[in-house]
Amino acid sequence: VQLQASGGGLVQAGDSLTLSCAATGGDISILDMAWFRRAPGKEREFVSFIKWSGSRTYYRDSVRGRFTISRDNAKNTVSLQMNSLKPEDTAVYYCAARYARNNQYYSERPEDFSSWGQGTQVTVSS
Repeated sequence: VQLQASGGGLVQAGDSLTLSCAATGGDISILDMAWFRRAPGKEREFVSFIKWSGSRTYYRDSVRGRFTISRDNAKNTVSLQMNSLKPEDTAVYYCAARYARNNQYYSERPEDFSSWGQGTQVTVSS
C-alpha cells in the first residue's frame, strides 16, 4: 500500500490543522494506522495510533486532548485533527501503516510499521 500525507502548513500558535493520509494500492481496513513526526534535530517520535476498526486510539501524552485521530475505511483515509497547536508541534508528520492481523496491541515503534507516507510539514509560529 502507498500512503500520501497532506494538509500541513504554516499556522500560528493556538490554530488548528487537519492532516490527511490517503492510501492507494490496498485496503486500509486491514491496516492499523499511525502518525509519527520528526522535529528538526530530533528523532522521529510517535504521535497517534488507530486500530483497523477505529475502535481504539492512542496518543502521546503531549498531544492527548488536542489531537484526534480518525479513519474512514470506505474512503481509504486516515486523518489527524490538530487543535491548539503549539510551536513544539512543529515537525514533518508522517502517516504509517502495519497489517492488523496478528497484532492485538497498539504500537508506537516505527519499526513495527511497514508502509510510510512521504511526510507533510507542519510549522507553528509563536
